[in-house]
Amino acid sequence: MNITDNLKDYQQVRGLAIQSLFEIIEQSSEGTVIVDRDANIVWMNERYAKRFGLKSADEAIGQPCEQVISNSLLRQVVRNDQPILLDIQDTPKGPLVVMRLPIHNDAGAVIGAIGFALFDELRNLSPLIERYLSMQQELASTRSLLRSRQSKYNFAHFIGTSAASLEVKRRARRSASAESPVLLLGETGTGKELLAQAIHGASTRAHKAFVSVNSAAIPADLLEAEFFGTAPGAFTGADRKGRPGKFQIAQGGTLFLDEIGDMPLPLQSKLLRVLQEKEFEPVGSNEMLHSDVRVIAATSMDLEAAIKRGEFRADLYYRLNVLPIHVPPLRERLEDIPALSEAILEELRSQHELDHEALALLAQHAWPGNIRELRNVLERAALLSDDLVLDAREIRAAIGTFTPVQRGSAVVPVEGESFSVARERFDRQVIGAALEACEGNVVEAAKRLGLGRSTLYKKMVALGINESQ
Repeated sequence: MNITDNLKDYQQVRGLAIQSLFEIIEQSSEGTVIVDRDANIVWMNERYAKRFGLKSADEAIGQPCEQVISNSLLRQVVRNDQPILLDIQDTPKGPLVVMRLPIHNDAGAVIGAIGFALFDELRNLSPLIERYLSMQQELASTRSLLRSRQSKYNFAHFIGTSAASLEVKRRARRSASAESPVLLLGETGTGKELLAQAIHGASTRAHKAFVSVNSAAIPADLLEAEFFGTAPGAFTGADRKGRPGKFQIAQGGTLFLDEIGDMPLPLQSKLLRVLQEKEFEPVGSNEMLHSDVRVIAATSMDLEAAIKRGEFRADLYYRLNVLPIHVPPLRERLEDIPALSEAILEELRSQHELDHEALALLAQHAWPGNIRELRNVLERAALLSDDLVLDAREIRAAIGTFTPVQRGSAVVPVEGESFSVARERFDRQVIGAALEACEGNVVEAAKRLGLGRSTLYKKMVALGINESQ
């Protein structure tokens, strides 16, 4: 047998294979249709014709494919010379899984297209479809969760042009370019979480999650599970699928640990290990998970004094205190009050303004509740006032118990006195005055000071203040 005979055999086998393949698909499919280069139907089998309400396939011949098959994409296949290998097509009798292929002549030019309706029982593809839908839902859920955990604030939201405010923003911006832990120190209501979000938003981790945990707001026996998650069925009542902890949720992003001074000692040691070894174990699991999380901690507590009392680990303090930022109380940046007040009223969507006497009065108050208290006072004054210009009388009424700024030794340390001792003395004076004005009612005193009740109780215990004082 010569080469010419071999070539003829190859062509014959190829032709028979093509014919056989077409017959197999045409007979086993739910329908077949062929169009020319103008997307007009040149052939359709009877099964397909009946699905579209035709008495005979001959009725379809010569008609544009869209006139018979309303949502046909065969014209697109002819125009683009690109197959559509798997698609779902709606028909009057239900959906079909279809495949569409271009047809070429010997020169390779497109002369038409062929479409096969492979089957109408979508359950044959149910594992694939279910997997696809599950992945889509998971992706949408992840995107939604990530959007909800994006930082809302940037450095522009930390309002103030005083020397103290500018120094805070300078140090915070510098810390944003690093990966080391940041420790935000300052009284409650000074804007520590705002700064933490701004640092995250200016860092290379900004596209990942910002997760916040308040150590003082979660029961001690639940904190470990909250931080590190739980393995499936770790304890009675635990989720059978397990539950991710904040370190897993914040993976690749930033974890903000607010009121870290209230963290129990056993958990402090585990947190130290995560910071040092970059790994942790979920509760009830033997699997060690890698941690890629930047930690920003904050506290209103004097951690050095807590270390002396045995309430805070010194090694954890030194590990966190790499980039300390002291966020000053409002009484130490009173010149920022006009700008802060304007921004707060704008945020409240209020049309009110402050006259000069009102601003002067605001600058004379010590603001033990800091910016949170300032917002509270302005919102109350705006709600109670019938005039758009707030005066000193309305502001004083909104403040309630007025605490004048101390210009003497109550704030400035005496010779040989440390900052922490001077601050304790001032805190004792302010808390004592609030308790006296509220006749010993801790709940009312906490509201006046802009503090949480538990936070005030802890401060009273640390300072040795009784409710009767």
